Amino acid sequence: MQKNQTVLIIGYGSAGRQHAKILRRNKNIKKIYIFSKQKIKGFNCLKKIEDTNKINPDYIIISSRTSDHLKYLRFIENNFKNKLILVEKPLFSRSEKLSIKNNKKIFVGYNLRQSPVLNYLKKFIKNKKITSVKIDCFSYLPNWRKNINYAKSNSAKKNYGGGALLELSHEIDYLQWIFGKIVKINSSKLLKLSNLNIDCEDTVNLIGKTKKTNFFINLSLCSFFNKRTILIDGTDFSLIADLINNSITIKQKLKKLKKIKFKKLLTYKIQHELILNHNFNNLCTYKEGVKLTSILDKIKKQK
Repeated sequence: MQKNQTVLIIGYGSAGRQHAKILRRNKNIKKIYIFSKQKIKGFNCLKKIEDTNKINPDYIIISSRTSDHLKYLRFIENNFKNKLILVEKPLFSRSEKLSIKNNKKIFVGYNLRQSPVLNYLKKFIKNKKITSVKIDCFSYLPNWRKNINYAKSNSAKKNYGGGALLELSHEIDYLQWIFGKIVKINSSKLLKLSNLNIDCEDTVNLIGKTKKTNFFINLSLCSFFNKRTILIDGTDFSLIADLINNSITIKQKLKKLKKIKFKKLLTYKIQHELILNHNFNNLCTYKEGVKLTSILDKIKKQK
């Protein structure tokens, strides 16, 4: 990893704060600049996006609201060359046509790809026949952030890229990363079921097929139970992976129940280290992010 690097973080919401906190501890990062209208202590703060031209950053992180990602990518394209770029997930709030000549160094922040649980799953199912995959991701939006009223957050506003489908699109990214490209969506329902003060869906139900298996996905922003599990049924095994408790339980035909516990790793930290070390193998590429955005658009239109 190159030493004395300069980082630019565009946007200082919950994700931007987390990126800044992690990168501050990296000994190879010399300076961190943050572009935000907020008053920020402890970091170099830029109030105008044009001021970023003065610092020539090595690594740029776009953690603004999703609806502004395209605007900032275009600015970077026009003002910088050959920079490492991480865009928070999802890449765009809707399908966009953006011609970037050098997009091989642009990555999307699907940091669950660095989860030890998901990496174990990817290897475990590689040569196995999978019957179905059921993914559940439940949480309660008002509990997500302590320092902000949930109703004022970007997650609560459709125009800013909020709603269960985009906010919880990690599940759709790792579904394709592990089980292959989505080839068919049989059913998609985007629903507003709760009394949460939001103008977007709080519940998503998807049924479809990837190259390797059938899938069922349930996403919720209005459950008082936190749950993030993957149930995989194969021809000779069943498996439950728990991404909150970092565990996997496997039941194979004629074999004893097997339980595996994984250490909790900082997936954000690993993601940054991979990018800064130019180790891009397990990252979500720009092209993958564009394709995923297209799938999300199809889901919205099919509801």
